[in-house]
Parts: sequence; C-alpha cells; structure tokens
Amino acid sequence: MNPRARELRRDMTEAERWLWGKLRSRELGAFKFRRQRPIGLFVVDFVCLKKKLVIEVDGGQHAKELEQDKKRSEFLTGEGYQVLRFWNHEVLQNGEAVLSAIHCHLIQR
Repeated sequence: MNPRARELRRDMTEAERWLWGKLRSRELGAFKFRRQRPIGLFVVDFVCLKKKLVIEVDGGQHAKELEQDKKRSEFLTGEGYQVLRFWNHEVLQNGEAVLSAIHCHLIQR
C-alpha cells in the first residue's frame, strides 16, 4: 500500500468525501471507482479504471500549482486517461451538475 495514498484517503476534504459517497454507492450506474489511487508517480483523487477516467477535486492551493497540475494531466493523458477537474466549491455548491458531467463522460468513453 502506498503510504501517501493511505494518508490522502484519511485526510480527504469535505468535497472529496461527498463525491466519494456518491461514486462509491454507484449512483452513476455500474461504474466502479477507486479513491486516492497511485498511477505512475501520482496519486489521483478518483479513477474509473475500466473507463480510464480520472477525477480530480482541487482546493485553493491548486491555483498556485497550475504548472504541476498541467504536467500531471499530461502524464495521465499520455497513459490513456481522461482527466476531469472540479474545484471543491463546485462539488459542494453544485454537486448534481458535477455528477452529471462525470456521468456524461463515462457513457461517452
């Protein structure tokens, strides 16, 4: 088990916990998600391995880490993953729209 992934699972943000509750209970259909999953050198927030869809929920610190996030997304895209990014406040204030966007990407892949 990756110690960083274990730490991230334990210290999930409120937005990540809310979204994980929806993904874990398969409210978007039969799509199985994993949380805080290592892919290469990175630990992604959520991933549907079957559909190769990564979901990242970003807090305010990511506004300062744009270059690092860009490199992360480029690596994941190079590995065949599609990356969806949402801000914490988006998930908490408009969760149903976030779920709808995720579901659309799942059924299109």
